[in-house]
Amino acid sequence: MALTKEKIIATAYEKIGFSKSQSRDVIENLLDIMKKCLASEDNLLISGFGKFVVKRKRARRGRNPQTNEDLQLKARKVVVFKTSGVMRKKINESD
Repeated sequence: MALTKEKIIATAYEKIGFSKSQSRDVIENLLDIMKKCLASEDNLLISGFGKFVVKRKRARRGRNPQTNEDLQLKARKVVVFKTSGVMRKKINESD
């Protein structure tokens, strides 16, 4: 099951002790800061968690799998997430 924004807000509300609206404001502002950072193509590093990196993809040839028609895919930007060593260890502890 995915962790939703609403669940994050509820957890912040329970753990921090802010009101529900204050918790929502904090989370919304944090996400807004993250979006602006990535939109300006800056890397976003959260120590102990990981790094979000904006990468540019070149235009390339593709194929429509339904029709087998060749097509040209436009250049685009993607966000790549790389986990920190601490996070990798935490994820692999349960194995």
